[in-house]
Amino acid sequence: MSDNTFSTPPTPAPRLLEVVRDRIRLKHYSIRTERAYLGWIKRYIIFHGKRHPRDMGKRELEAFLSALAVERNVSAATQTQALSALLFLYREVLELPFPWLDDVVRAKKPRRLPTVLTRDEVAAVRAAIEDAEIGLVVGLLYGSGMRLMEAVRLRIKDIDLARKEILIRDGKGGKDRVTMLPGALTVPLTSQIAAACKVHEFDLAQGRGAVWLPNALAAKYPAAATSLGWQYVFPAKGVSTDPRTGNVGRHHIDEKRIQRGVKRAVIQAGIRKPATPHTLRHSFATHLLESGYDIRTVQELLGHSDVTTTMIYTHVLNRGGRGVVSPLDRVG
Repeated sequence: MSDNTFSTPPTPAPRLLEVVRDRIRLKHYSIRTERAYLGWIKRYIIFHGKRHPRDMGKRELEAFLSALAVERNVSAATQTQALSALLFLYREVLELPFPWLDDVVRAKKPRRLPTVLTRDEVAAVRAAIEDAEIGLVVGLLYGSGMRLMEAVRLRIKDIDLARKEILIRDGKGGKDRVTMLPGALTVPLTSQIAAACKVHEFDLAQGRGAVWLPNALAAKYPAAATSLGWQYVFPAKGVSTDPRTGNVGRHHIDEKRIQRGVKRAVIQAGIRKPATPHTLRHSFATHLLESGYDIRTVQELLGHSDVTTTMIYTHVLNRGGRGVVSPLDRVG
């Protein structure tokens, strides 16, 4: 009898997508990024007849990106997201020398002026929202310039009612910043926090109450997950299962609920502009510049790395043609 008869069988190599998922989580990418990257990598592999990416190169990558643009007519932003996922696969997962990666042509994102609502239009949208919770989120988007996901992910500990400040942690690009808390929202926000506290007390009584923590903080500070400060200001109506850990807990409010609420309000207010929750952030920046605030201040409040990104709002101020008075209006 061979000595290897009862030897332990070799452990099967992990599937590629599992390796990608593990690498994404190691780098603490968001669950949204994880799902998007895995989706694009899977589509890429299927597009090329399930060949392993290690056996493909620049030609196959560009053929996939070209098909997205020509056959599916996706936007430049979507094409860029697909490319980012594939670059992550080649650089972070396969870790093989691919000198051709630097030569891949990126889609050029068209520079478009943002849609901006007037102050009266913002007021009309807010007045058309009947749900108090959605209305409070909308008020924060316009009143502080937050992005939608930054608002729904707010934790109780990051709101300073006394100083009228909001600390936005891990915003776009992984940066923290401080923005203003509008005085008009102090009372409703205080009530919302009190409601969130009651929800947390109920969850604790049910043997739950642990919220998701970023960057492995749950392992470093085990008690933090059930502490009041780490709870979401806008908790979800019900509990759900964390797709990463399998733990049952209460997540934040679904951002789609805000999007649908704003869409209904825009229609009800009779506004014909293609306004979304992000339009309120554009309006925040534009209205501050109209009021004479320094562009660097607005840049800091928005969390832009480069002031040129903020400068786009100087082109959508309250008068067309960059504030130039038309000669027709000067004709007597």
